[in-house]
Amino acid sequence: MSTNVLAILDDDRVLAETLSRRLAKREYEASTYFHIDELLCSSNAFTHIILDLNLGHYSVLSGLEQIRQKWPRARIIILTGYASIAGTVSAMKKGADDYLTKPINFEQLLKALKSEGELAETTSDDVISSAQLEWEHIQRVLLEHDGNISATARALNMHRRTLQRKLQKKPLW
Repeated sequence: MSTNVLAILDDDRVLAETLSRRLAKREYEASTYFHIDELLCSSNAFTHIILDLNLGHYSVLSGLEQIRQKWPRARIIILTGYASIAGTVSAMKKGADDYLTKPINFEQLLKALKSEGELAETTSDDVISSAQLEWEHIQRVLLEHDGNISATARALNMHRRTLQRKLQKKPLW
């Protein structure tokens, strides 16, 4: 039996199963889960946990502390399609060890699974653009309102549909 017991929590079944197969070739015993409750009910002694940040309309951040309590020694990696500084900080405070953006480079994921402490993703020292600042601010306010679009739009003094359009656009930087 492998010493690397890994859980993958993602609502994208194809991605979860593909990662599971590829990681099995690298001596990880991977189990896939599609809902956080399924993962929390597991009695496996996970050494590594890969979590999709957004499971439909549910943010895994709200259950991250429970996951960390249940598996205190596991290396927890968050995967997301829309990374933000606010999201990264929140995930780290709640117990994540790393935070990677999709589409994920498999070698980068392997490095994150093995490394201790440091973020596997490199950051740029370039000047932050106004689009980046706006995106970060929206993400922070959205996080403060537990993902509630209407409450976030009110807090930003923005029309709800405008906010939804901004959230659908993937920022280019």
